[in-house]
Amino acid sequence: MNLSNILNIKHTESNNFFLMAGPCAIENETMALRIAERIVTITDKLAIPYIFKGSYKKANRSRIDSFTGIGDEKALKILRKVAETFNIPTVTDIHESNDAEIAAQYVDILQIPAFLVRQTDLVVAAAKTGKTVNLKKGQFMSPESMQHAVKKVLDSHNENVMLTDRGTMFGYQDMIVDFRGIPTMKKYATTVLDVTHSLQQPNQSIGVTGGRPEMIETIARAGIVNMVDGLFIETHFDPANAKSDGANMLHLDNLERLLTNLVKIRKTVISL
Repeated sequence: MNLSNILNIKHTESNNFFLMAGPCAIENETMALRIAERIVTITDKLAIPYIFKGSYKKANRSRIDSFTGIGDEKALKILRKVAETFNIPTVTDIHESNDAEIAAQYVDILQIPAFLVRQTDLVVAAAKTGKTVNLKKGQFMSPESMQHAVKKVLDSHNENVMLTDRGTMFGYQDMIVDFRGIPTMKKYATTVLDVTHSLQQPNQSIGVTGGRPEMIETIARAGIVNMVDGLFIETHFDPANAKSDGANMLHLDNLERLLTNLVKIRKTVISL
């Protein structure tokens, strides 16, 4: 996939990794704009191609009383406002086939969640919108098996497809990243490493997913060393009170230092 095919993406000539980052879920307009403005400032400074990430609804919840969203249309309109305000592309995840056409009216990239990436109708519906499709590797799938998900997009006459590794289940309550999968998946499509979801600790007895955010820089550094094309990072100015996935998000105040270090590592690796 040619990154330049994504509308309004900047700094594609910098030879940097690209970044998909933002909150787990759209909570309100003020928080979305605040987070986007901060990340745009940082990525412009470091010449990192940037795509704002935010889920307009959350369908995969452990408990029935978990936060699922503020309303589909309301959240999608906020995503469009972020795009128009900062002239940047946006990505959101979809969960059912009829979500594809609706979400495609508001965002630039449609993301297929890891638990749903084998759902052919969903993948094909996303591909047929003509939007870029980001396929998250199932926690239960091998890197090699993702070539078939990619082929579903390509066979739907859409060449704009990327893959994202978000870790593999290790027992019931932990995730691991097998970095051997990066060069494998890069054979099939542009490949992203989802740093924060790779550090989740799912299936907790309280029904709220845990995480290990102190390991974010460790995983991100390893991804850059292994020449991943892009990084996916969920971030928030108040993770402790975020309505979704706060346990594994990066505090927004720590993003600039992290990205600054990663850009330096990227330049070093390329020069070797």
